[in-house]
Amino acid sequence: MARNPIQFQPGLSLPAFLEQYGTEAQCQAALFQHRWPKGFVCPECGNSTGCRLSRGHYQCHRCHHQTSLTAGTIFHATHLPLTIWFLAIYLLTQRKSGISALQLSRELGVAYNTAWKLKHKLMQVMHERNQGEKLSGRIEIDDAYLGGERPGKRGRGAEHTFPFVAAVQTDEAGHPQRVQLRRVSGFSLVGIRRYAQQAIAPGSQVISDGLWCFRAFDTPIYSHDRHITGGGRASVKNPEFNWVNTLLGNVKNAITGTYHAPRYLAEFEYRFNRRYDLSAMIPRFLTVATRTPPMPYRLLKMAEAYA
Repeated sequence: MARNPIQFQPGLSLPAFLEQYGTEAQCQAALFQHRWPKGFVCPECGNSTGCRLSRGHYQCHRCHHQTSLTAGTIFHATHLPLTIWFLAIYLLTQRKSGISALQLSRELGVAYNTAWKLKHKLMQVMHERNQGEKLSGRIEIDDAYLGGERPGKRGRGAEHTFPFVAAVQTDEAGHPQRVQLRRVSGFSLVGIRRYAQQAIAPGSQVISDGLWCFRAFDTPIYSHDRHITGGGRASVKNPEFNWVNTLLGNVKNAITGTYHAPRYLAEFEYRFNRRYDLSAMIPRFLTVATRTPPMPYRLLKMAEAYA
């Protein structure tokens, strides 16, 4: 039996990771390269000449503004060594099933609260990176919810649920290429139209069930195939929704509850869409991390309420 080249790719081994990023100096050099690939640029005035001061800050030759390597990035004001940050990035990006904050605290040797904040800041990088991406071509789409485990009404309209759209882009052979897991305010025409404008490229072929809100794709911009499934097991077995149903099963096995769900969905989406080249995930992540604004604890909590 032929091996799946994605599953059996070598990725980045721990020894290879430590050889590249095992010291603070190596991490600083890598972060500098990804933040300023053409050399230092003053974040205040945009000038490209400056000098490195003795305490590790950089000073602009024009406006004399001083900045650190991590200022204004997701690493802003950190008290942790960059080696800890880089190891956390490695653990989050290289493991197919992710890693809990508790396990992260054990492997990094830091307190649980520290590991929780670190994990959520890194997931915020993934979340922000995902938002600018669109699916195209053939796309299976479905409505989904997380949460609702408390007593009371179940399914659509249940309390304490977290509504999101699950979508899978497939190739001509029907294999999954990329996924999307995006929170929506609700499954209404307005909500899905807003989602479509942000996340689905014009000209795409959208495959959906008979849910009314998906009529938002009934425009000349998209090719929309609606399949009235009737719900239940018949809808799950419909071959037109094979991959989106598989995706939802995997997501719901990995994520429970609604707390912080947007970032957990973003983590799942980010890793899946970049599974083709595991060894490149850390450099790509660093580039985005240097462009992600600071996210202090109060903003981490606040962002969940409005994500």
